[in-house]
Amino acid sequence: MDEEYDVIVLGTGLTECILSGIMSVNGKKVLHMDRNPYYGGESSSITPLEELYKRFNLPDSPPESMGRGRDWNVDLIPKFLMANGQSAIPGFVFEGMNISDTLTTDDKMQRVFVCVIVGQLVKMLLYTEVTRYLDFKVVEGSFVYKGGKIFKVPSTETEALASNLMGMFEKRRFRKFLVFVANFDENDPKTFEGVDPKTTTMRDVYKKFDLGQDVIDFTGHALALYRTDDYLDVPCLETINRIKLYSESLARYGKSPYLYPLYGLGELPQGFARLSAIYGGTYMLNKPVDEIVMEGGHVVGVKSEGEVARCKQLICDPSYIPDRVRKAGQVIRVICVLSHPIKNTNDANSCQIIIPQNQVNRNSDIYVCMISYAHNVAAQGKYIAIVSTTVETSEPETEIEPALELLEPIDKKFVAISDLYEPTDDGTESQVFASSSYDATTHFETTCNDIKDIYKRMTGSDFDFENMKRKQNDVFGEDEQ
Repeated sequence: MDEEYDVIVLGTGLTECILSGIMSVNGKKVLHMDRNPYYGGESSSITPLEELYKRFNLPDSPPESMGRGRDWNVDLIPKFLMANGQSAIPGFVFEGMNISDTLTTDDKMQRVFVCVIVGQLVKMLLYTEVTRYLDFKVVEGSFVYKGGKIFKVPSTETEALASNLMGMFEKRRFRKFLVFVANFDENDPKTFEGVDPKTTTMRDVYKKFDLGQDVIDFTGHALALYRTDDYLDVPCLETINRIKLYSESLARYGKSPYLYPLYGLGELPQGFARLSAIYGGTYMLNKPVDEIVMEGGHVVGVKSEGEVARCKQLICDPSYIPDRVRKAGQVIRVICVLSHPIKNTNDANSCQIIIPQNQVNRNSDIYVCMISYAHNVAAQGKYIAIVSTTVETSEPETEIEPALELLEPIDKKFVAISDLYEPTDDGTESQVFASSSYDATTHFETTCNDIKDIYKRMTGSDFDFENMKRKQNDVFGEDEQ
């Protein structure tokens, strides 16, 4: 360990592992350490089930009705991969896709050439070829909450007309809005229909189509995936593009624009850790960190068990530098074990439910992320639904009751209330770069934005996906297929 490195990374959460992989691919000498004996940090998947009981300090053991403990891989941070933006990708395999008209494959789901819809994290997986270590399933449905019930999110003209979410006249107005979005081209003013994408607010666009508050709620929060209503009073271009991409993704997949890795989200940090190792990165688990060594206000190394590894830059999660982060709020997450699919989801084995803030008189949305035995994360016939939201009151469990009511009956609940931390400075002076805590959303877009921001502060240049590509015939990397 008594060596000099370009970058030392502390913690093996997804953010840290992706940055470790990128730095290694870019030729940096990387040392990656974690005080825990497992990968993933806060974004790990806990197995066996007995370990989850211990983590939540429960005195009893899982009942026999839960099946074998080793069949469980329970995520601590519930998120799906948002798959948006089109790209032709070799070697990316999904199970359970309803897109037989767009790909050819054999019964064993071997590597194929697929045209998929790519969000930021999926794009990172593809460019680094970490996809070769993972298999994914398409999430079976996306739903939105209204008046105590859940409805499938309509994102096409056909679905809008068939949806029970709206009355007849509202359906027609929403259909016109979707046609406008589908035809919209920011480079063709003929498609603007009197809307200036750089100055017209989204609030004014909704007024133009005379859309009601319920439709505005699910459009902004379940299609455009905003967490608050702040987007209403800024130029509409980004929102239109978000809705357009969601619709295109759904048209491609037929179920939802979300993906989920088999065996749980803990597979993601491990995949990027493997990438770093292939490119010469050194990994040390179960390694205590005694001190971050500073000289003249700059990081120069990390001390562990009497040894000092020297470095030029340091990346870490907030838990390693409590004096350099501040509390920015709290998130409540409740892991619920079920013996049934969620009602009114067409017996889906996986789904997302968004409860827009206005539907329950809140300032932020409530999210439900549900996966099951079909994803190799639970015993046969069992489902895992995780409810999450930003804490707004002194009674966070009361805040999520609307979501829990949708899940009844619940076999077992595991409640966690976590502080959200963010760095107090940008790290450019100290060269200590802290990640932010994972928020309540059920997608990784905010995490990817944090990764890109840290990368820019470390390197001085904008994040470029091209820099993540494996090097052909690299001395460490495997040859391109």
